[in-house]
Order: sequence, then C-alpha cells, then structure tokens
Amino acid sequence: MPTGNAPPSVRPMTTGRTDGARVVRPGGAGARRGRAGPRAERFAPYLLLAPAALVIVVLRLYPLLLGVNFSFTGDGERNGVAVGLDNYLELLRDPLFRTALSNVGLLVLLLPVAVAIPGLLATFIYLRVPGHRLYRSVYFFPGVLSPVIVGAIFNLLLAFDGPFNALLGAVGIDAVDWLGDPGVAMFVVVGVHVWATFGMALVVFLAGFATLDAGLLDAARVDGASLLQVIRHVIVPGLARTIQFVAVTTMIGMLTSMFGLLYVMTSGGPEGSTYLPEYYIWIQQGQMNRPALASAASTVLFLVMLGVGLLQIKLLRRAGRED
Repeated sequence: MPTGNAPPSVRPMTTGRTDGARVVRPGGAGARRGRAGPRAERFAPYLLLAPAALVIVVLRLYPLLLGVNFSFTGDGERNGVAVGLDNYLELLRDPLFRTALSNVGLLVLLLPVAVAIPGLLATFIYLRVPGHRLYRSVYFFPGVLSPVIVGAIFNLLLAFDGPFNALLGAVGIDAVDWLGDPGVAMFVVVGVHVWATFGMALVVFLAGFATLDAGLLDAARVDGASLLQVIRHVIVPGLARTIQFVAVTTMIGMLTSMFGLLYVMTSGGPEGSTYLPEYYIWIQQGQMNRPALASAASTVLFLVMLGVGLLQIKLLRRAGRED
C-alpha cells in the first residue's frame, strides 16, 4: 500500500491489440507499402504496353522516319546527297503521279458505296432473311482468295470476248472494253477490290449488330417503321462507331492493298489511268531504281492517308451528333 502522500504509480495505457499481434502505426513500414501499392498500380498499364510500344517504334515509326529523311536525298549520281524538296517538286510535275492522286479522290468518292454494301448485307443477315447462314459464308469466301487469283479470274470474265460481254450481246448491248477503256478501267478494278474484300467488313458489321439494342428494333416495328426508317433512325446511329471503323479501314485498304489487282488486271494502264500511289511507288523503286523518289511518294501517301482518315472520322462524328 502506498504510504504518506506519495501518489500511486500509474502504468501508461497501451493501445492496440493485446493478443500478441503486431500493431501497424502511422508512419511505419506497412503504411509505406500501402502508399507504394497505388503508385505501382498507376505504372502497371504503361509496363504492360511497353513491349507493344517498343515493337511499333522499332518496326514502324523508326523506318517511317528513315523513309522521310531519305526522301530529301537524291538518286543516281546524286545518291545520298541532300536535295531538299526536289523529289517532291518532281512528283508534282509527273503526270502519272498526278493521275494517281486524282484516283485517290475517286476512291474517296466511291468509299460510301464500299461501306454501304457490306453494311446492307449485314443488316439483311441480322434480320434473318431466308438463307442468311449460307449468305454469311458465301460473302466471306472471296476474302480468303489471293488478289492475284481474283485478278486472273476477272481478267477472263471481263475479256472483250469473255462471258460478261457475251451476256451483254445476248440482250442487244454492245461489248465493253472493261479493262482497255481509260474511263472504265479504274471503276472496274475498284469494283473487283470491293467484291473481294467486303467480307471482312461484313464480319465487323455483324459484330457491331451484336451490341445493338434489340428492344429499339422491336419498338420501331411496333410503331410501323419501314425498313429504310429502321436503318436510318435505329441501325445507323446505333452502329456509328462501327461505321467509323469500317470506313477508315476500307479507305486504308483501298490505298494500300490494291497493288495485286492493279498488277494483274491492268498494270497501271490503259494510258496510266489506273495508277495509284502504291503502284507508282513500286514502279519507281522496282523498275526505275529511284528509291529516293519512291520514298517521297511514300511520304505523300502517308500524309494523304492520315488526312483522309482524320477527315472521315470528323465527318462521321458530326453526322452521328446530328442524328
């Protein structure tokens, strides 16, 4: 017992758990690990994207920059010598390259048709027209054929004495020189390209239909909307992003994937009317041995593709907002 006036000894109270478990106090190692966790989570996406970004930089961006730099050098006797904008000025003076650029404008004008065809076919398949399962396979089949094979087949079909002209003659129409008329040949090649490649766009549209709200279609049918009204007011707004994707990828395919058809069907003729920048680049590099000029044409093609793609996205977004 305490004696006198001495105060009793008081033991300090302990906070925390009393069962022997370790108590984590503010400022301790556990708290530091807790703060490091969110920081690691913030950097995790960049770490996962790093391999893909490295591949893009090494295999895409770096060669592109090398090509742009090479386009400012000369060919032949001036090989490796800086020539400034001489190659680009020569492109502007070359009638074949000007024809190639004008054909790019033609492709832009024909793009809505190239997008509408697989879009309408996907709509009919989605609405389950009779035989829709068969149509899905048939429409995709040309996509697995090589452009060389497709070109060879249509060379036979479109020959002046071929089956197409024979059908025209049977109904009293004069034969058409499909691949020899400068005013017709480019449309024919583009049509064959669309026929051979719209199967992939069809698959993309069908994937887009899987995200479409079926209740909106049912409501439109109940309200008595026609097929055209359903397409315009329900399907097109609902597939706005899908249409943007198909439009951009189709345009890129037209600018970069028609070489095989051009080489087999027309070889750039007649009179250079079916030249595209891609084919012009191959001529300058592979036959004329002018890699610097070909690099300049490649740079112009890249800028054209970039500008057309951005313009398409802007116009499609504006159309989507208006709808």
